[in-house]
Amino acid sequence: MDTDGSVTDEAEFGRLTGPYRGELQAYCYRMLGSAHDAEDLVQDTLLRAWRAYGGFEGRSSLRTWLYRIATNVCLRALESRSRRPMPSGLGAPADDPDAPVLAAAPEVPWLEPFPDAPGDADDPGAIVASRAGMRLALIAALQYLPPRQRAALILRDVLDWPGPQAADLLGVSLAALNSLLQRARTQLRQAAPAEDDLVEPTDPDRLALLDRYATAFQNADIAALTRLLTDDAVYEMPPVPTWFAGGAAVAAFAASRAPADPSALRIVRTAANAGPALATYRRGPDGVHRAHSLQVPAFDGPRIARLTSFQDPALFPLFGLPAALG
Repeated sequence: MDTDGSVTDEAEFGRLTGPYRGELQAYCYRMLGSAHDAEDLVQDTLLRAWRAYGGFEGRSSLRTWLYRIATNVCLRALESRSRRPMPSGLGAPADDPDAPVLAAAPEVPWLEPFPDAPGDADDPGAIVASRAGMRLALIAALQYLPPRQRAALILRDVLDWPGPQAADLLGVSLAALNSLLQRARTQLRQAAPAEDDLVEPTDPDRLALLDRYATAFQNADIAALTRLLTDDAVYEMPPVPTWFAGGAAVAAFAASRAPADPSALRIVRTAANAGPALATYRRGPDGVHRAHSLQVPAFDGPRIARLTSFQDPALFPLFGLPAALG
């Protein structure tokens, strides 16, 4: 860095902005509902920041300045994008778990999972807020909000920014910000389902529960699956529009989708949206287990209340998972 504080090269700029990259990516994901889009928008944000850094006068912190750029980038992106739905937001649940499911709809911009939840290791409260703000149910509900309401709610209720700072970032008065926030909170209460239990990705009780589910799923054990699911459990699997509601129906369908030979399915623990998750691999005719789906659960006490099985192998690299297992 020069004596006047200017950045002399990209390496120095990367050193200055690097600490904020993770939280910016999480912010863009909350805004867009897509891990792939979030990565692209963070790249765009940092490129714009690099080009404009000579005009950065330091009247706000570098973090605030980067968030302002990221917010504008996200708002522009949302002008040409529709909300990202889940199957349960598009129609009624299927009646028969034994009937064929609808064909996949890859043309729909489905909601995506996110591989981790950044937080400040020195601030336990920030970690809890960050994880709560990454819950899949919340990300799905945010999709129903207009973009500026979405930004206002994320900044104030998820990231806990002070009102004047959030208003300044959005370029509105404090009264206008509060109006946006009030409307967002009202609509969110209408769109959001009941909250699931927020747990650590490494919580031993939840990992043990997931292990029991994985075993039951792999063995097509309907009785065991039923015991592990709540009575009103939901199972959905984007990009397939079909979804199921009710523990018995979910268990019957999940068991029907498992291979006849349990060894044809391999299940690996991972983490998504601030909690534990499962990656499934299915064996092909050549004996290789290839990426199939990412299952993100939501919990209700000692049972599983919702399972979202993202059947998109293109998501695996985002989670640091291999495309195939030997």
